[in-house]
Amino acid sequence: MSEAHPRSTREQPWLIQGGMGIAISGWPLARAVARVGQLGVVSGTAIDNVFVRRLQDDGIDEDLQRVLDSFPLPSVVEHVVERFARSKRLPTEPYRTLTMLTHRNVQLSQDVLVLASFVEVALAKLGHDGVVGINLLTKVQIPTVATLYGAMLANVDYVLMGAGVPTHIPGLLEQLANGQTVDLTLATLGDGVPTTPPILSFDPSRYHTSGSLRRPKFIAIVSSHVLATALAKRSNGPVDGFVVERPTAGGHNAPPRGSITLDASGSPEYGERDEVNFEVMRQLNIPFWIGGGVTSPDGVRAARALGATGVQVGTLFAYCRESGMESGLRKKIIASAQRGALSVHTSMVASSTGYPFKVAAVAGTISDESLYEQRERKCDLGYLREAYVRENGSLGYRCAAEPVDAYVRKGGLVEDTVGSICLCNGLMATCGLAQVRDDGRAELPLVTSGDYVNEIRLVANGHAGYGAVDVINYLAPGLDDDVAVARDSVSANETS
Repeated sequence: MSEAHPRSTREQPWLIQGGMGIAISGWPLARAVARVGQLGVVSGTAIDNVFVRRLQDDGIDEDLQRVLDSFPLPSVVEHVVERFARSKRLPTEPYRTLTMLTHRNVQLSQDVLVLASFVEVALAKLGHDGVVGINLLTKVQIPTVATLYGAMLANVDYVLMGAGVPTHIPGLLEQLANGQTVDLTLATLGDGVPTTPPILSFDPSRYHTSGSLRRPKFIAIVSSHVLATALAKRSNGPVDGFVVERPTAGGHNAPPRGSITLDASGSPEYGERDEVNFEVMRQLNIPFWIGGGVTSPDGVRAARALGATGVQVGTLFAYCRESGMESGLRKKIIASAQRGALSVHTSMVASSTGYPFKVAAVAGTISDESLYEQRERKCDLGYLREAYVRENGSLGYRCAAEPVDAYVRKGGLVEDTVGSICLCNGLMATCGLAQVRDDGRAELPLVTSGDYVNEIRLVANGHAGYGAVDVINYLAPGLDDDVAVARDSVSANETS
């Protein structure tokens, strides 16, 4: 293939690789995309446990050691390595895990978050001069600041956030870049007032004391021109771009505006109020990319015709060989897609967040109702727990996917637990880091995908696997003019 690659600028790549799941968008995928001129994105969700589980499975190779040696607080590295990398975990053994995060300022929790995020971004940036971003969920509040700061220590280029209204993030990035302490108030459920306001406090001086850091560009992931307009006007700092994500995208979706109606399968129905006015988007004079359902060159062409700088693509990358998905599961899904046999359901109950969530029906995963019923409800990662105020004014945490009795005892409604899936453990299993339980069984994976998952067959083109650069080359003709293919492309007929 040609040595050239599809044109883009360092500031505005035409393609953003989606930040997917827990470690699906890991550093190998982000590096592969960034090194050919597009925006590679790592997922920051649960990055602390991803990091320590990888240490237990894989130990420390040359690249990782190089990155660890560059971390500015060696004592943190020494502690984490001693605790989690001193011996290799056997496949039948459970992972050693971290204490679940709370609003209380536990220094070790922050240290591991900063280190893990630093490592993920630094590995993604090794060996090229391309751009790398990190994706976080606004809804998951407690780890956000430490995770962002670790990424900034590694010179991350972009921060992308959705699943909420991140008006506070642009200013927060400025504070972190200038080495200022950040104090955020943790949102709580209900009308109760906590005796002591829950403050999330982070002091960057522990990790970096000389000079300022570069502020990354901030891209907000939105579902409507209304939200984009609000963020452009009300954010406490500059918004550098938007990803306009349609409801066909995988993972969490924005709920329909107004009253929610469900179709025969139980999926929410989207209507005229949910349509994006792209004239408004253009008038904001802020770059935007369109995501959700972009699975062909025509999708790229259509996005650019609407005034978009380009597209965000997740599903096609989720099944490429550089993705973090467990390889056996990935190959099984590609084989099913070749037959057009996959289906995706938008569930209103799967995620404890209250957001609609895409669940792909894949045999042997928690999408199988009988397997869902067999699983013992257990909450030991806790990223989606929400803070609530007890009668005495103290703060507790609950999740609709935890054991039902525990959730109800904490004031939750039993009906909220019906169909709720432990996304934390399910998504951790999907990337090959499944926890092993006392009875020897491993947690089952949960696969989330965009609606058009079967169209990965168009990239695979009859073969058992494909690479990240094959995705870019497949989509590139949508640029129309001056199209070339990415260098380092690997033929889709390789099956590794």
